[in-house]
Amino acid sequence: MIVDIPATDTRSVAKRLVQLAESNGVITTGRVLTLVVCTLDSSEAEGAIDAANDASREHPCRVIVLARGDRFAETRLDAQIRVGGDAGASEVIVLRLQGELINHENSVVIPFLLPDTPVVAWWPRGAPVYPSKDAVGRLAIRRITDATFAPDPQQAIKERVKSYAAGNTDLAWSRITYWRALLAAALDEPPYEAVESVTVSGLQEEPALDVLAGWLAARLNCPVRRRTGELRVELHRPTVSIVISRPQTGRTATLSRTGEPDKRFALARRETKDCLAEELRRLDDDEIYAEALSGIDKVIYE
Repeated sequence: MIVDIPATDTRSVAKRLVQLAESNGVITTGRVLTLVVCTLDSSEAEGAIDAANDASREHPCRVIVLARGDRFAETRLDAQIRVGGDAGASEVIVLRLQGELINHENSVVIPFLLPDTPVVAWWPRGAPVYPSKDAVGRLAIRRITDATFAPDPQQAIKERVKSYAAGNTDLAWSRITYWRALLAAALDEPPYEAVESVTVSGLQEEPALDVLAGWLAARLNCPVRRRTGELRVELHRPTVSIVISRPQTGRTATLSRTGEPDKRFALARRETKDCLAEELRRLDDDEIYAEALSGIDKVIYE
């Protein structure tokens, strides 16, 4: 069910939300968190809502979507409430802001936060430079950004190093979860020699590779090079080299090891909804992500 409430205020929206919950039997006590999605405009909101709905099936939550309109238009709030099949395992409140309201997003959000549940903020695009200092970010215990869709993705992920605060994370990090698992498994086989050097290559505008390089630099304490080229990671030990490669748009990766036959693994690019669901599984600080960010400064760019 989708209910549009044009030209309204937060009090009226909250009242209508209660009415819909009572008439449709929606029980908010089963919600484990409140997810606040900060979008740049209404055209971006639908994709973010779809991803949030899918993630809510694993993490039942209330989704509040802030869709910014024209900052210089007349101040106005248009709302939409989605429950039932149109909202996954959640209820979705879409708040379209115009005019002066855009400067007071946190005041618009607060009336809809579920009591005694953690708040997570997500910026699909256009994240603030310092998420922890943002008006909405200050309400959240976890702040999710996505450098992949920034104008300069590589620069954006490097800036995450300076702006990092406990509770911050980026979907570029969860996009390489399976890569990290595969690399860890490949290194956990004989000969157990120290890794002498690493090369990470791929698209320049793929920040997940920069985080991956940072993670390897922090963990292996050896020279790590980041290059532009085919998608592959090379690890060199004194007697064995390990290479994991995959076509840029492929779904299957190849693991090559000196003196052994190649192995193939399913390793498709992860969708935003899967990355978001992973990040919502933990609401504490991600110390490994912080370590990976700090490792980016050790990476050698060629």
